[in-house]
Amino acid sequence: MVRGPGNIPTPPTVNPTTEVFTRMLVLKIALLLFFAVVSMRLVHIQVIDGTRYQEIAKRQYEAEVILPAERGNIYDRNGKILASNTTYVSFGADPKAVGNNAGIVAERFARVFGEAKSSYLAKLTNAKRRFVWLERRVKPETAKRVKAEEFEGVIQVNEPKRVYHYETVAGQLLGFTNVDNVGLSGIELQFDQQLSGHNGYVIMQRDGLGHRSPSVDYPRVDPVNGNNLVLTIDLEYQSIAESELRKGIERNKAESGLVVMLEPSTGSVLAMANYPGIDPNNIEGADESLFKNRAITDMFEPGSVFKVVAASAAIENSQVKLNQKFFAENGIYTVKFAKGPPRIINDTHPYGMLTFQEAIEHSSNIVVAKVSDLIGAELLYKMARNYGFGISTGVELPGEVNGELKKPNQWSGATLNSMAIGYEVGVTPLQIAAAYAAVANNGVLMKPFIVKQELNQHDEVIAETYPQQIRKVITKQTAHLLTNIFEGVVDRGTGVSARQGNIAVAGKTGTSRKFIGGKYEIGNYTASFVGFLPADDPKVVCLVMLDHPREGGYTGGLASAPIFGAIAEKIVASNSWSQKSEPIVMSSKRPIAVPDVAGLDVEVATSMLAGSGFEVQQFGEGNVVLRQSPSPGTQTLPGTSVKLSTSETASSAPKGFAVVPDVRRMSIRRAINRLTLEELDVSVSGSGVVIAQMPAPGQQVKIGARVSLRCEARSLGLVALN
Repeated sequence: MVRGPGNIPTPPTVNPTTEVFTRMLVLKIALLLFFAVVSMRLVHIQVIDGTRYQEIAKRQYEAEVILPAERGNIYDRNGKILASNTTYVSFGADPKAVGNNAGIVAERFARVFGEAKSSYLAKLTNAKRRFVWLERRVKPETAKRVKAEEFEGVIQVNEPKRVYHYETVAGQLLGFTNVDNVGLSGIELQFDQQLSGHNGYVIMQRDGLGHRSPSVDYPRVDPVNGNNLVLTIDLEYQSIAESELRKGIERNKAESGLVVMLEPSTGSVLAMANYPGIDPNNIEGADESLFKNRAITDMFEPGSVFKVVAASAAIENSQVKLNQKFFAENGIYTVKFAKGPPRIINDTHPYGMLTFQEAIEHSSNIVVAKVSDLIGAELLYKMARNYGFGISTGVELPGEVNGELKKPNQWSGATLNSMAIGYEVGVTPLQIAAAYAAVANNGVLMKPFIVKQELNQHDEVIAETYPQQIRKVITKQTAHLLTNIFEGVVDRGTGVSARQGNIAVAGKTGTSRKFIGGKYEIGNYTASFVGFLPADDPKVVCLVMLDHPREGGYTGGLASAPIFGAIAEKIVASNSWSQKSEPIVMSSKRPIAVPDVAGLDVEVATSMLAGSGFEVQQFGEGNVVLRQSPSPGTQTLPGTSVKLSTSETASSAPKGFAVVPDVRRMSIRRAINRLTLEELDVSVSGSGVVIAQMPAPGQQVKIGARVSLRCEARSLGLVALN
């Protein structure tokens, strides 16, 4: 060490070049490490996580916009549209974009839609979500009151909505869709895949200014609209059935009811009505218990309508003859068994000796029970199974049950007699209708079906259902003998309320006590009537069933047969009765004939006219159509307005006078009803269909004047106008 003066050490000399070099080396190493880290990060981002970040980037400047498919239409057998689509408006919002304007937006929506302001605020202050629906599927005229463009973060979207053109008509049968147009019940559920189609999409790109436009790098995938369905249902028959069923239920103070109509030669379902009904357009808040179609989802003990099984087995196996006599025990029959207590079988009325035919006509439980002893368990069970009981019909509707038919090895000593008269067996209304359709079809059971055709968007048939024979249940001879017996039921037995003047009706009444809480409840019954007409060449089988009728009689003959009669009268007077259906979609540019709706309920008349594509205007406060313009049969284009007069104030006749309506080719009953509405007296010569009248149609006569009608028997090919 060098010491200077005073022995103070002298510091070593530092090389400036060495110091700079060291600092540069440290800096280079730091930069190399930095670039190494950055490079490794870039490799991780671009290679390892490259796909994920590409997707994030694409979401920032690209968006897939769904192009919704249009749901297929549903038509009746004559091309009348039952369900279609319209465009409604929905409102959504980005809560973050709405920000401090949430209160103003909520106030506007609450004022327009009548909901609580707090419900909208709760959605708009949801910090966890970037999109919320404020309202879905509102009518365009209502949507105009919102003016979404005034509010930042609120958007307006056009969405398809299902429209059911006849409200409650065929409500349970058609079913309904949810807010996203997905089928939830009925035809809508069963054929959701065919009706829905497939959504398309288009890729939208966002530029630096936030504007969106279709991407040129991606193809546009157009939606494939759903297919259309043509049902076997006849809108006229369905409307008539629902109208008369409602009246009958109100008249009898029944809890509920249903009607099933079939075409016996094909198995086509012509009508399937439930009351109370539902309006698929307004399903929110409705009683969910009403959604099911009870004609296929519920089973019941049928009572005497099930006697068709015992009667068929007895005749088919030559166990009895129609004129064979049995003692009806004067109304009370005690049956003793080897084991267990005896059983008492009652008839509604006490009878002595009855032929087998008379026993069915008057619905004697006692005689049918005695006949079942001759038939035996095996033959009775086999006949019930051949008619299709205990097996679902396979109709194209959701929720159908099998029913319940016990095998003979499961029977008690009383089951044979009980089943013969319609107890200890569970059936659906459709099964009963199908069984009587087999009798009407010369003993051949047909498979019920409800969808005739599936059409693409060009109305080309891509699938079609054809009538399908299940089996021959009874011989043609047995079927004719049963038809004669069932004609007697209507002519002189328990079903006289179903009689139709010159048209022969064959049918059977049924009354069963309901089994509730482990016992048969006194005073709680199911009343039924099932029949077909014309009896010698059946076109329609119709079952009417009421649940717990409380006034006017609880039996099938008193409660259900009159409803059948009213339905039968109106369907015979309808256009559909004489027309051969052509299940194709009607052209809106082809002139068609205006139906004759005079004398019908306004509700039914409106459905018939609207179903043919006409507008309807009602004049007057009445419930029955007195006159119409244009006149029946006029060839005009769909969309024409048909004016219906329902009160005398609309009449062109002077006070105290009436204009004679045209009742030619009407049934006698309908002609009389029509003339009575005009307060005219009636005289009738002959029977069948009105072929001439005096005074002539259109003449003015005094109120109370007599109109003479000349009638001739209706042949099978001649059918009255509406």
